[in-house]
Amino acid sequence: MMPEIPAWIALPATVLLIVGGLLTLVGSIGLLRMPNFFMRIHSVSMGNTLGVGCVLVASMLIASAVAHRPVIHELLITLFVVFTAPITAIVLMQAAIRRTKPPKQ
Repeated sequence: MMPEIPAWIALPATVLLIVGGLLTLVGSIGLLRMPNFFMRIHSVSMGNTLGVGCVLVASMLIASAVAHRPVIHELLITLFVVFTAPITAIVLMQAAIRRTKPPKQ
């Protein structure tokens, strides 16, 4: 039996899930539509990071409502995503820059 989730929690969680899904979709479409690697990596890193953030906040709201106490496990996931996504994007861009530069003579 699923516990009753109050409307004041369900409504913002629903909005956050829809916004998160749309941001992730836009980032993924940018991956397909952009002409070069540098534009692609920007659309994916921005859209998907913001989309995951919205989904994690919605998950925190629902889990807190169900448990009747603050649940902040998702903060660890958020910290992991916030720290690793920009670093991964930077490393990928540096590798692409080195790969596209002509070798020194």
